[in-house]
Amino acid sequence: MTKPSLNQPSEYALSMAQGEGTHAKDFAWMEQNVPCRTACPAGTDIPGYLEAIYQGHPEEAYRINLRDNVFPAILGRTCTRPCEPACRHGWEELGDPVAICFAKRSADDFRQRQAPIVLDKLFSPTGKTVAIIGGGTSGLTAARELAVWGHEVVIFEAHDEPGGLMIQGIPEFRLPRDIVRREIEQITALGVDIRCGESVDTDRCTSLLAEYDAVILAAGTHVPSLPDCPGIEASGVHHGLTFLKRINAGERPDIGHQVVVIGGGFTAVDCARMSRRLGAETVGMYYRRSETEMYIGEHELHQFRTEGVDAHFQLSPLEILRQEDGRVRAVRFIRTELQESEDGRAVPVPVAGSEIEVPAETVLFGTGQKTADWWQSLDGLFVAGDAQTGPGSLIDAIGHAKRIARDVDRSLMGRDRFETVVTVEDANTTGRTQEMDALPRGPMPELQPEQRGVTDEVECGQDENTSKTEASRCYFCHYKFEIDNELCIYCDRCLKVTPVENCIVKVSDLIYDDSERITGYIESTSTRNYNRLHLDQNQCIRCGACVEVCPVECITLQKVTQTTRPAG
Repeated sequence: MTKPSLNQPSEYALSMAQGEGTHAKDFAWMEQNVPCRTACPAGTDIPGYLEAIYQGHPEEAYRINLRDNVFPAILGRTCTRPCEPACRHGWEELGDPVAICFAKRSADDFRQRQAPIVLDKLFSPTGKTVAIIGGGTSGLTAARELAVWGHEVVIFEAHDEPGGLMIQGIPEFRLPRDIVRREIEQITALGVDIRCGESVDTDRCTSLLAEYDAVILAAGTHVPSLPDCPGIEASGVHHGLTFLKRINAGERPDIGHQVVVIGGGFTAVDCARMSRRLGAETVGMYYRRSETEMYIGEHELHQFRTEGVDAHFQLSPLEILRQEDGRVRAVRFIRTELQESEDGRAVPVPVAGSEIEVPAETVLFGTGQKTADWWQSLDGLFVAGDAQTGPGSLIDAIGHAKRIARDVDRSLMGRDRFETVVTVEDANTTGRTQEMDALPRGPMPELQPEQRGVTDEVECGQDENTSKTEASRCYFCHYKFEIDNELCIYCDRCLKVTPVENCIVKVSDLIYDDSERITGYIESTSTRNYNRLHLDQNQCIRCGACVEVCPVECITLQKVTQTTRPAG
């Protein structure tokens, strides 16, 4: 394959002034300058859909999400938000990150047509057949992709309804079931055949491998993982996911007044919040590491504190204490000290003599799950989502399943049918002003704690004006301002209006790597080595103040997008 060449001088940010590029510096620009998209496992065009919301086009915003991450309305309620810590608006001294997850939900809330949207097929029918074992997040994602690419897809789902943990595990107060069913309908409308009540074992999988052109295992992680803790067999002790599945199936067990939840992830948090809804008077969540090591975000911490759950850190369970009738009586914990391991993870080490005893009528272990291992002896399987990676988030499962679908398509067709390009087009304005930087992050309206039942959705959604205002806080990092030093008269007017230190700098030279990517600059120290003005894309907040004051119009504005599409 011929290595892409530069079509303009190397001091420019991209390989080309207009059109499409596939040079390493083009992809590096996208990776560095749109950090939210880079952080998203599904590669969602986040500034693209935020811009659409800001401009009053929620339908377009929803479609961008639908294309990239399959489940916009679901993720708008449940995503772990890896994009938000990466958001440039949240960097030091720049404020709070944009509420990207809330915006994703608003794209669905305010689009005019709530009917299912069926994506166009990208290829004509291939005649290839694919069987997918498991109708959860990863299985449905892979099915959607493969169906759009022209393959015939059948999902074998053991339960009586597809959705996996979106139906069975996540509480309805976080994710209404009509939302899940509607977005699954957008997949079946593509012709995906979902066969429920069909469990697959080794023999059945072997026959599927012979019957179909490709088989994907996307069975998730449903086997409870419990610690080796004495007394764990006591009555009233349950694994958290098993407990949540019972509730989501309609059961309302008597859990008593005192509940202890062990763990620090989403299952533990959901169990604690559910316990309060089932009538427990005291609910404590106990985690062996510190709050900063929890997998959940500040939004989950806010919710369970609002609902009266007490969090306790650096406590590890030693033993479940039982009453004479075999029921749980209490949990004995030991305090831990955290020591850093070689991989940088905090390792909890027990502190001798620091044991405490916590009364409990129900104990719930939110300590993770693992996959069944019956399939690991079979050759020829593609494995997607949690079954391959271990328990993770919905967005992680979606991102992994998209990659596996590409692998399957490549295997079936004997070549990669896709290409990724960076496109550059001129623009007049980003629509941003400096005043937008000072806008506070918009809150999410919520039900009052006393109104929250087992199935009542807690987050009510932002109103349309608030969602537009929130989207306007985005820097729209997919826009590129750049200085043409051949036209610049070095009047320094742009330097006088820079809102961020060093967004425009005087430099003596730029620094490049072996692929001609700009990796830095050498700041000038005097008029003798002042050779050019450099607009640092990493610092630019896309306000356009420099353009407004430039007397010779040497600062250009362009929109840069990255697209994966059928090759040719």
